Amino acid sequence: MKYLVNMLLVAALFTACTGTENEMNGMADDGSSVMGEEISYTADTLTMNGYIAYDNSTSEKRPGILVVHEWWGHDEYARHRADMLAELGYVALAVDMYGNGKQAAHPEDAMAFSGNVMSNFENAKARFNAALETLKANPNVDTEKIGAIGYCFGGSVILSMANAGLDLDGVAAFHAGLQLPQMPAEGMTSRILILNGAEDQFVTDEQVENLTGALESINADYQYINYEGVMHSFTNPGADSLGAKFQLPLAYDAEADSLSWEEMKSFFDQTFADKSM
Repeated sequence: MKYLVNMLLVAALFTACTGTENEMNGMADDGSSVMGEEISYTADTLTMNGYIAYDNSTSEKRPGILVVHEWWGHDEYARHRADMLAELGYVALAVDMYGNGKQAAHPEDAMAFSGNVMSNFENAKARFNAALETLKANPNVDTEKIGAIGYCFGGSVILSMANAGLDLDGVAAFHAGLQLPQMPAEGMTSRILILNGAEDQFVTDEQVENLTGALESINADYQYINYEGVMHSFTNPGADSLGAKFQLPLAYDAEADSLSWEEMKSFFDQTFADKSM
């Protein structure tokens, strides 16, 4: 399945996004059985401070999904997404790629932190693998069904890890940077879903062509969706204020947020169903 899709965001398709917004603000329905817990693990000698979420109303094993944060670092946004995945029936681990739960207060810090990780890809793999092994060690996880999602920097991370051949059944990248330290190579088995905005000023046409061309060259199972009129960080309700504060081309888009989440849900439903056959 290899195709590039341009999607028009038609308001009539999604007349209300209240549910998504409520979940993003931590307003879970009464009676929710989703549990969220702080979790620490190590990569070499560095302590990583993550967060794991799961539905504790069942003891059945279920797929595990890693959530990799934006370039700001491991924060409440990544944790909310982990909670949302847990409500869908997954065990979700919001990872810490910077160590010690470090967060950036300014784009210059974020660029330095993310650049430090991605400039040493072997180190980045070690940190990602530490999170992956922590997720697999959870007794609720079916270790044969593992995926990852990522936002912005996190999208670049999970695409690079899939390209490097890590044991991931599928990865879904939201508004990901596409200038990757690891491009697709023979032996990659992960299914790929990329969900970007067509007006994302951090992504060039050349980068899209280079990545999709490389995926085509190895006959990868991928889908690239471009949302027309949509900018970078479109899934994060805090994007507008951050864009205004730091004069960055960021903008939340409720329709694209909802559409992309639905695409991700279908993607993992199919990916893990295929693993069961």
